[in-house]
Amino acid sequence: MFESLTASLSSALGALRGRGKLTAANMREGLDGVRTALLEADVAYDVVNQFLDRVVADAVGAKVLDALDPAQQIVGIVHSELINLMGPVDHSLHLEAGKTTILMLCGLQGSGKTTSCAKLARKIKEQGRSVLLVAADLQRPAAIEQLVVLGQKLGVPVHTPDTVATGFAGDPVAVCNAGVARARKENISVVILDTAGRLSIDSALMQELTRIDRAVGPDQVYLVVDAMTGQDAVQSAKAFNDALELNGVIMTKLDGDARGGAALSVKSVTGVPIKFIGTGEQIEALEDFHPERMAGRILGMGDVLTLVEEAQRKFDQDEMQEQEARLRAGEFTLEDFKKMLLQTRRLGPLGKVLGMIPGMGGMQEMLAGADLEKDMQRLFGVIDSMTPEERRNPSRVIDQSRRRRIATGAGVEAQEVSELVKQFDGMSSMMKGMAGLGMRDRMKEMQRLQGEMTNPSGRLARSKGDTGKRLTAEERRKQKKQRDKELRRKNRGLQG
Repeated sequence: MFESLTASLSSALGALRGRGKLTAANMREGLDGVRTALLEADVAYDVVNQFLDRVVADAVGAKVLDALDPAQQIVGIVHSELINLMGPVDHSLHLEAGKTTILMLCGLQGSGKTTSCAKLARKIKEQGRSVLLVAADLQRPAAIEQLVVLGQKLGVPVHTPDTVATGFAGDPVAVCNAGVARARKENISVVILDTAGRLSIDSALMQELTRIDRAVGPDQVYLVVDAMTGQDAVQSAKAFNDALELNGVIMTKLDGDARGGAALSVKSVTGVPIKFIGTGEQIEALEDFHPERMAGRILGMGDVLTLVEEAQRKFDQDEMQEQEARLRAGEFTLEDFKKMLLQTRRLGPLGKVLGMIPGMGGMQEMLAGADLEKDMQRLFGVIDSMTPEERRNPSRVIDQSRRRRIATGAGVEAQEVSELVKQFDGMSSMMKGMAGLGMRDRMKEMQRLQGEMTNPSGRLARSKGDTGKRLTAEERRKQKKQRDKELRRKNRGLQG
């Protein structure tokens, strides 16, 4: 998410840090790079100009040019203005006890509206409240069936059109009214209306949504937009808000290669904040939108809070406590290392996890194109080929003959076994030093060690080659094979 924007902004702001002293002229020159990065990310032109005007005004007002570290203060101002650009956000759904709250979701076809209804229902159900989903998208019969399936998966009832009752079928207003009446009769806390969408905004769609709005009187109206559509999503939000007075936006598909322009523009253009973001197709992949956390990710500062929350939710807590006890006792084996990697995998792709750790965002670009999943499986193959004693004390036990045996069992080169043992020595010391620290403090420790991990002369460093990216195991084997081939050719030439 936003990888290209993060890289471009880091480059532009890095140019400012490289100045011995900032002047008004070279500050504006550096901010031109910020302008280019934002425009390339598909942020609305007017939004970019207003954003940079505020940054310059704040910098002058704070007398940044005379500060001890002016470049760092510029970064701080950019961070603050990014937060203002996307926020503030009220995450509460304002659900009242003893009253049926009506939430209406709308959006264009393909935006993920029906799935977002189910995700929101799950979120509300986790708060201990009952939910009823209402299938009012009569333009697309498959949407009704999809909502029923999702409701069954969640254990949430779904109100569908009664195709028998006269005047009911084909009338979305009647369906919504009946769904709300049912919820009140059954004392259900929240009703979520899944309304119709279109391939594009048209008068028929807006008239239908306006009729539902007037007849049912929803407490809150949310628009679901696809982040991949860029400024089209912003224009859609503006049109829907003009017709319905939105309470918030749910932005989907932020786990894809969205450039970020929609997320940065929608609040400024419409006045309506992003309230939730969809970060995957899974039913649980709906997060509260935090402008300060997103600004941190965009500037490569990480997002430790979200990472900690995800870890607490997805990690096996019993296994974590067992590992903690072993670390406190000064034990950390390759078996523990494997379990730790398996736990981390639950948080999502490694690139996403690295982007949340302060100072590690730059590692994403280094790892681009690498088959990390394949490399991890090879790593597990090496560990699984070891005896229990070798996993406990690899550096002390594994000699040359054992190294060859392990490599043969895992189908790798003996050198890869040596690399794993060498890196594990540094990793073991690091993990034992973190014993007793909380998750957040461990992330800070990871930030401190980031320099060592990316330093070519560091113990944990990996060869990156000419591309500046970490080589996969397959690429390393090909390089070795090519070197051996060239060496044999040279030897033949010397013999001739």
